[in-house]
Amino acid sequence: MKSILAGLMATLATAGAALAGTPVYVPPAVTVVDEPMRSGSGAWLIPLAIIAILALTLTGDDSNEG
Repeated sequence: MKSILAGLMATLATAGAALAGTPVYVPPAVTVVDEPMRSGSGAWLIPLAIIAILALTLTGDDSNEG
């Protein structure tokens, strides 16, 4: 009877140790969104081109000489 009880206790101790290392909650991975830098050396080129196009369009001479 003692050997059966000892075997049962050894089995439960092994199962308890195996369950002790399992994670209960695994948090989801954090999603990181990388935003482009606005202070780059070429960041001013597109707004400058838009301003130049608008300036040329608005100040153009519309007179028809013929």
